[in-house]
Amino acid sequence: MTTWTVDELQRIGDATELRVSSYREDGTLRPYVTIWMVRVGDDIYIRSMVNAGTPWYRRAKASGTGRIQAGGVERDVTFAEAAADVHQTIDDAYHAKYDRYGPGPVGAVVGPGTAPVTLRLLPRD
Repeated sequence: MTTWTVDELQRIGDATELRVSSYREDGTLRPYVTIWMVRVGDDIYIRSMVNAGTPWYRRAKASGTGRIQAGGVERDVTFAEAAADVHQTIDDAYHAKYDRYGPGPVGAVVGPGTAPVTLRLLPRD
């Protein structure tokens, strides 16, 4: 299994935003969407704001694979489910990183309703 390098984790984790795209059936990339992300340990997580209806999230779930750009790192990824026991830690990481933007934006990516719309990014070769 491919893992993030220490340098990639640092650079992605330190970036404020991440650009995410999913692959179409024909192998081409969809347009990138800019979102927030957090690093928790050796993992990178992204969340859809509030619900599973956002287009980028629906496409990522359907495709299962995509590409990300953040902190000067560009990698193909697999979109995986997050473990059930990590969601509070992810919430805490979002608060630590983004609370400076106020309760509205952060409130859209934390809390009990966000667990089903959380994706773990797994690097691919």
